[in-house]
Amino acid sequence: MGAITERIDNTTRIAPERLKPALPAPRSVKIEVSPRCNYRCGFCALRSREVQPKWDMDFGLFRRITREMREAGVEEIGVFYLGESFMNPRLLVDCIAWLKQELGMPYVFLTSNASMAFPEAVEECMKAGLDSLKWSVNAADEAQFEKIMGVSGRLFHRALDNLKAAWAVRHAKGYATGLYASSIQYDGEQQARMEQLLAGHVRPYVDEHYWLPLYSMGAFATQREEDLGYRPTAGNQGRIGALREPLPCWSAFTEGHVTADGRLSACCFDATAHWTMGDLTTMSFMEAWNSPAFVGLREAHLAKDVRGTVCEKCVAYG
Repeated sequence: MGAITERIDNTTRIAPERLKPALPAPRSVKIEVSPRCNYRCGFCALRSREVQPKWDMDFGLFRRITREMREAGVEEIGVFYLGESFMNPRLLVDCIAWLKQELGMPYVFLTSNASMAFPEAVEECMKAGLDSLKWSVNAADEAQFEKIMGVSGRLFHRALDNLKAAWAVRHAKGYATGLYASSIQYDGEQQARMEQLLAGHVRPYVDEHYWLPLYSMGAFATQREEDLGYRPTAGNQGRIGALREPLPCWSAFTEGHVTADGRLSACCFDATAHWTMGDLTTMSFMEAWNSPAFVGLREAHLAKDVRGTVCEKCVAYG
């Protein structure tokens, strides 16, 4: 098992000592640097976002909440959540530099669709100290890319070019950033086509590739998924090879998720603000992490009865 899958499994595995309503700080937090994305993926929660943050993350707010997180014991920060962070490369680089050089955050990671990750920006991220950069690769060819991602096929080729360029930059300059890729595991012919793409254009340029199930994204993209012929799995069960039970959902216990406007969410797919547990513009991270709303939701998860909660309609329990 490689470096990134081991970290993922450590996050999606709820240790026995964390099966409590009120908790110490999570080891990992994802923070949305930009709520914007240049893709319109049919399976993504961002498509159905009802409450769209109007601005990218305020850097002053970012500095304050990440300092609180580090002091509380957070060890890993993802500089992304729902949006594509390379939509604001200057802010992204500044956030990475702050985390690594000012806070001494042990591990800083990023997931990107690669289409906006031009080599100059990727190099600046690596230079600032980014530990892990993972590419999401979920279409086998240009035609499928246009159907699923909902944008011009030119971006399909640009993403693959940027992925290869990142590998070349890292090796030319000797940066320590790990390069990874993940893909949704489809069925039948589509899976075979994905394997062909990965063998020629992705796996040679990453340290590790792994598979993900097709998530339901909190049950808010289900109609689009049906239109595209997908059958999503229940909730967020982690990666293929280490799937987790839907209840209690690890997302509420082991990892924080912060939107660009500073809201702490209990859900890793919260495009609707329905899972907001606290507003970090008016309260500290730990106050929000153990807010009455969050403690109550965790109690329901621990009882494996989420009826009457915001999690009730998740496909995991439908």
